[in-house]
Amino acid sequence: MMTRLNRLLGNEEKAQISETQVDRSDIEKLAELARIEISESTVDEVAKSITDVLALVDQLQAADTDGIAPMAHPLDATQRLRVDRVSEDNRRDDFQKLAPAAEQGLYLVPKVIE
Repeated sequence: MMTRLNRLLGNEEKAQISETQVDRSDIEKLAELARIEISESTVDEVAKSITDVLALVDQLQAADTDGIAPMAHPLDATQRLRVDRVSEDNRRDDFQKLAPAAEQGLYLVPKVIE
């Protein structure tokens, strides 16, 4: 979609971006795998939206990032951390007395998976 538009507009650099086309059958299969229901009236609209998102991802992947160091945050900010010290007493025994079942410092719960 975007690739064809860029070719028509004469932008050859953007026209080199590979186009991923999502069709109706892809959306139906994804909906089945995700266990979601997409109505028949919106399948084509969803396919177009996902195709547009994938076209944007293709454009981002085409950006030249050689020589650029990865970063965790775009701002040169440091996080102020608190001092790592104990601020409360250990009250595990008090809390375990309140539990319906506890043994050797662990809370016992009913088995839910066979």
